[in-house]
Amino acid sequence: MTDADLAAHLAATAGRILLEVRASGMFEGKTLGRAGDETANQFLCHALYQQRPDDGLLSEERKDTDERLSKDRVWIVDPVDGTREYGEERSDWAVHVALCIEGRPEVGAVALPGLDLVLRSDAPGPLATAAPTPRMVVSRTRPAAEAVAVADAIGAQLVPMGSAGAKAMAVVRGEAEIYLHTGGQYEWDSAAPVAVALAHGLHASRIDGSPLVYNQADTYMPDLLICRPEYAERVLSEVEGLSA
Repeated sequence: MTDADLAAHLAATAGRILLEVRASGMFEGKTLGRAGDETANQFLCHALYQQRPDDGLLSEERKDTDERLSKDRVWIVDPVDGTREYGEERSDWAVHVALCIEGRPEVGAVALPGLDLVLRSDAPGPLATAAPTPRMVVSRTRPAAEAVAVADAIGAQLVPMGSAGAKAMAVVRGEAEIYLHTGGQYEWDSAAPVAVALAHGLHASRIDGSPLVYNQADTYMPDLLICRPEYAERVLSEVEGLSA
């Protein structure tokens, strides 16, 4: 099984497991989120140890160690991206499985189980036609001030949405043109979405335009821009202007 096939299979299977946990009716709210996280994480970690025993692994729900730092190949997973949305039985949550090679997100799969979709880095489709008025996906509960300011500056329509993966895939799927995030994330929040976005021809970087680098000792990633390439220069310029 290729790395891409493995990533997609694991993301899809974890998504089905999560839907079954939710449909069991045994949990609700935050308890459902914890149960889903634990169950999906156990599956993903055991499967990766079995299928790729020589690779490193970083998961949101697994205690991190320094072992992965000596590896060129590191899998980065988020068993449930958007635990709140999952617990609220919404559809805007995701499962992330990525393989980073020497810090670059080379392979990725993002499952959107609520929509019965898996988007893969090895199966990119053409970008949809952009909307006349750009749409910017933002947090449905905590829209970042910088994103709101940039949207105002370029005349973008704000589209509230749940998880990071759901927002990034909205750009990939043509439901939005821009995803600008400045509120802080971790490597597992963006590794798989960035791999998929780059494969589909989108721009993905830090908000200063620098590349996104993974498998770092400090897994915190302060900011992120995923957008259609024609908007990258304008958005980066507007962000720079906010700090001038």
